[in-house]
Parts: sequence; C-alpha cells; structure tokens
Amino acid sequence: MEPVFILVPGMFTDAHVWEGTARRLTAAGAQVRAVTLAGPGRPRAGDGPEPDAGAHAEAEAEADLETHIEEVCAAIDAVTGAPGGTGGTGGRGIVLVGHDYGVHPVLGAADRRAERVARIVCVDAGLPQDGVPPLAAVPDQSVRALPAEEAATGTTAGVLPPPGREEWTRWGSTAGVSEEALDRLTARAAPQPLGTLLRPLRLSGAAAAVPTTGVLCTANGVGIDMVQRLVDLGDPALRALTGPGVTFFELPTGHWPMLSCPEDLAGVLLRAAAGEGHRLTPPGASGTPAHLHPFPLPVPELPRERRGNVDFYFPRPGGTKGIEGAERAERVDGPRPAVVFVHGGPVPAGAEPSPRDWPVLAGHARYAAGQGAVGVTVEHRLHDVADYPRAAGDVAAAVDLVRADPRVDGDRIALWFFSGGGPLLADWLAKPPAWLRCLAAAYPVLAPLPNWGMSADSRFHPVRALADAGQAPPPLVLLRVGLESPEIAATVSGFLAAAGEREAEVRVVDVPHGHHGGGPGDPEEEWRGAVREAVRAVLDRLDA
Repeated sequence: MEPVFILVPGMFTDAHVWEGTARRLTAAGAQVRAVTLAGPGRPRAGDGPEPDAGAHAEAEAEADLETHIEEVCAAIDAVTGAPGGTGGTGGRGIVLVGHDYGVHPVLGAADRRAERVARIVCVDAGLPQDGVPPLAAVPDQSVRALPAEEAATGTTAGVLPPPGREEWTRWGSTAGVSEEALDRLTARAAPQPLGTLLRPLRLSGAAAAVPTTGVLCTANGVGIDMVQRLVDLGDPALRALTGPGVTFFELPTGHWPMLSCPEDLAGVLLRAAAGEGHRLTPPGASGTPAHLHPFPLPVPELPRERRGNVDFYFPRPGGTKGIEGAERAERVDGPRPAVVFVHGGPVPAGAEPSPRDWPVLAGHARYAAGQGAVGVTVEHRLHDVADYPRAAGDVAAAVDLVRADPRVDGDRIALWFFSGGGPLLADWLAKPPAWLRCLAAAYPVLAPLPNWGMSADSRFHPVRALADAGQAPPPLVLLRVGLESPEIAATVSGFLAAAGEREAEVRVVDVPHGHHGGGPGDPEEEWRGAVREAVRAVLDRLDA
C-alpha cells in the first residue's frame, strides 16, 4: 500500500498551493490530504471559495499555534488504517509534510501522534526547537519587529498582512515560480494570525523518534553541503540532523517548490516516504571538517598576543628565515602595517575550537606576519543572520584597538573577510577611511542570500554599498573558488559587475577547482598558489 501524505502549507497560504503536487502524488497511487489552517480569509471545510465574514472571521484571527496543531492532529485522526512505521511508511503510514511555517504545527502534531506518523518532511524549513516560537524562524528581520512589539505588550491577537505581489521575496526566493502562479499566490494570500507566530512550540520529545526528511531549495540559499558545514561547526542543536532516521534532498528552485516544480517535489516526497535521501555525517566522522583543514602554506611559529576578542601576531625582528616573504619582513623598521582577518559565519555561540583558533584564520595571520605585517584575527558575535549589526560593531572596535597599538602603523590597514563575513564589507565600502589601504575577501558572500530575510536596502549588502558609495573604494582583492555554490557565486558576479561600473581596482585570484572554504578534496597546489598570490597582493597595496 502507498503512504498517506498530509500536506500543511506555510505563511499566508492555504491548501491550494499543494494542488499540482497532490495531483502527481495521487497519480502515483498515494492518498493525499491537503490542510488549510485556520485564519481569516481562508476557505474552511464546507465553505465556498469566498472568505468568511463577521464573527467567524474574528475568531479565525485569534487562531494560534495550538489551533493549528489541533487541526493537523484532526487530519491525522481522520486517516484510517495507517499504523505508522520506522524509517519507511509502514504500509499506509502517514507522512506529514510542512512547508515554511507549516513545519511548526506538523512537528507539534507529530509529537502528539508519534505512533501514527511514519515520517516528517520539512520543505525548505528548519527543524523547530522546543520552547521557541515560530516568529524566530521568520526570515524577514524587519517583519520580526512587528509581532515582537505585540508580544512585549502581552498581545497575541491581530494579524500580519499578507505580502503584495512584489513582496514575496521578503519571505523567500520566488525562483522558478511563473508569473501566473505568482499572481494566483498573491490573489489567494490571507493574513497570518499573530498568535500562530508568538506562541512557543511545546514538545515532549516523542517526535524526535519519528524519521525526518529535509527538502532544501538551493535557490533560496541553503544546500546539503552548507548544512553539513554547519553541523561540522559543532552546534549541539544540529547534531540531531546526523541521526540514522534523518535524510535530505535538494531541489534547484526557490522557496515555493510546490509552485515552481510540483512534479519534482512529488517525486522527492515519494522517495522520502521510502526512506531514501542523503544522510549527514557527525562532526569529524568523514575526515577533517573544512574549517579545520591545515593552512596550505608554511608559517612561522610566532607567539600569539591575545587581547579580548583580538589576537595579534607580530613579525620577528629581522624576519623569519626559511619562510616565504621573509625578505619583506627584514626591510621593515618601526610600526608595521596590519592585516585584520575576519572570520565568516554564522558560527554557533560556544563553538569549539573558536574561529580565531581555526587553522585557516590563524594561518593567514601568521603567514602575513612572516612577511612583515602585523597579522590580526578578530572573533565576532555573528551567531545568526540577525547578528550582522552586532558583528560589525565587534569588528569596528577591534580595528580601533589594532590602530591604537604603537607597534602598528595605523595609517596602513587592510581588512580581509571570509565567507559569510562578506556582508561586513559593506560598511567599509560605503565610507572607506583614508587609512584603509585594501579590502580583501576569500570565497565571500557579497549580498544577502534569499533565505536571510534582508531587504534590498539592507545595510549589509556589499554589491549595493559599492554601487552607491559616494567615493572610490580602496583597492580590492578577491579570492574566488571555481566550485562555489551557484547562489553565492551569483553574489560575487554581481559585485564584480558593480566594481566594473565604478571602475574600481579589483585583483581577482582564482582557485579553479576549489570549493567554498576548501577542504581535503581540493587541489592543494591551487590553494597554495592562490593564497600566496592574494596575500602578496594585499601586502603590495599596504606598501604602496
């Protein structure tokens, strides 16, 4: 017998978004129940297509997360002859599918009906945690503030208005969604009751035993490789994703795959129901994680001077014999120029080892010190994409500390950002100080990714900052990997296009067969040559 799929929609939507996927699942022999969750303007069982009115609409506006959990439980209870199972679907076991916000009532219902549910499928949604309200998963950071203000007053009534046609990208990438489908999505969108976002999800732990599948929509910014890298950073909250009952699939589309590729989504759901999919590995189980891979070049053994969140590596007097670039170090007397290396992220709070002890970060600083500059690493508090303002403050304070050191030439500073630290470039591009001689970035993210929920006018948007800057940027050095994810590569291409329009000085150093962050499988000689060339380019600009 085929499984029974219960499909739960996300924010502002109802069962209609699943129509294309449901048809294909039904054609494959599965049973399908698409749920419309309570809310004003949403058709209910027995209603026509027109929105409800009057007192009923007022009651719908007061729906909360508990209301939606009960509705999914009712959908489970309405299925007969579904014994559940472990790993697959146990014959006609129930597969609960939640998209976006819908994963919260799905997980809540699975926690109460664990014996009936064969598998949970999260479609482009994270796995919610006990005690955390759905508001925490809302991607648009500006939108988070409105319900948060209501919560501060103890109010959970009211609604969040649905997006206009041009506003859906605040909630996720619309890549692949046709104009007609976007028109229909907008026309049928309904307000989201605030209570559904503000009430914390309460879990007993029973759902943890239910096999789970994540369907990642890569055009929205996250793929399997990125999730594995996050797991490798050691976040305890993500360790559950490496369990034997957890699988993953990717779809090369935006946040609404049921509209952009319903047939492909149906195929993935059927495979998920059968227990198929990619499995993640626990940290270190498949070799050294990329962020702990050895630095590719020989570096001098230099003492580290730790001051708060900043580590200094000073050149040895007279240079370091046998180290590349030692002749540059021998030529320098007095205060030295400094290169400040800024790690990427988000990185879980309390990650061990901490970013400034990662070989790639400390290695770059030591290598720069071996060539005569002061190598500096900064540890900042980018633990979530909402933390960019705080991280920017950490970096700015660290730069002030570096420039104030009498051993540093405060008029010759370079900043070098890695990976997800790339958006922190924006402040320095918008208003570059005279002492900033060079900006560098290695495999950077240079514009907010779709699932970050940042508006187009976000402060942390290097492409826009470069395009709109009132003055010429400092010289730029960009280390680019050839096997970058398409979503990140697109931000780099956009940045280079903006640099070309501004006639900015950009030195691009390529690692043709390199992956984001490098790693054991990448060609070491390519990385050695690229890092050597990029560091030399930065130091040349400090010496100019």
